[in-house]
Amino acid sequence: MAGDVLGLVLHPTRDVSEVVRIITDWAARHRITLAVRAEDRSRVPASVEAFAADEMAGRCAALISIGGDGTMLGALRMAVRDPKPVLGVHLGKLGFLVEVEPPDLPRALERLVEHDFTVESHACLACDVCGDDVVAFNDIALVRQPGAGFVAATLAVDGQRYGYYRCDALVVSTPAGSTAYSYAAGGPLISPATEAMVVTPSAPMAGISRSVLLSAHETVHLELRADSAPVAVEMDGLLIRQAATEGSVHVRYVKDAGRVVRLDPRRYQERNQLKLSLLDLPLLPDQLRELLPDGLREQLNRRELPPPQ
Repeated sequence: MAGDVLGLVLHPTRDVSEVVRIITDWAARHRITLAVRAEDRSRVPASVEAFAADEMAGRCAALISIGGDGTMLGALRMAVRDPKPVLGVHLGKLGFLVEVEPPDLPRALERLVEHDFTVESHACLACDVCGDDVVAFNDIALVRQPGAGFVAATLAVDGQRYGYYRCDALVVSTPAGSTAYSYAAGGPLISPATEAMVVTPSAPMAGISRSVLLSAHETVHLELRADSAPVAVEMDGLLIRQAATEGSVHVRYVKDAGRVVRLDPRRYQERNQLKLSLLDLPLLPDQLRELLPDGLREQLNRRELPPPQ
């Protein structure tokens, strides 16, 4: 990637100045050009170029997401029409997508420009929401507004109507998104290696009450019923419609829509095993030990060694 541009995608509210400083100092030493969205221009040094958000993916060889999973999802959506490798720098709490901690950033950047990494492909949901085209890498959700009644919608798959929902929320998710809103609503955990969509109702009152797992080749059509209360529509946790009272959501699965940089796939998988244990999937004690930082694990091992004879 020598001579190419690396784009920075910043968390919208958190202080990212220290990570930006690490990256800009490294870029100056290696004569690498950096870019940022025009709206974030004031948050970076003058040496960083500014592009319109819809030009970032086309102008950059790779993107660096600085934040948590939400920022990473935004970077993936930004590049969905021209997928580029996205390196995630961790500033969040419970992240399943981001991999690099700030102290490890200089070496990670060197590996990025040397193409010394693997790519993890991610699918997305291409959605028509009441006539507007949107993309979700985790999920699209119809959510009741407090005090306004319930979500009431019919389900059709490949044009065939199957039933209706009456619930607090209705979530369509990718396998990657199955650990998010869908899981909280009682949906299954789906292996990222699976090509599928899952439709999960939250707190169902009537109609379909269980998750429906669908093939990647099928399309989902959710139509608001006349008796539905106004609903909010969320995409990857972002509010995109405030109070829809009619209309439909049409969803199809798109494979290989995002490219996530993996520097140590095995270590990343182990870290996610620990995060999944927080979702009621307990690990064995020796598995937990392997996920500890190297220094702490060595200290514990020394303590457990038998005293010299």
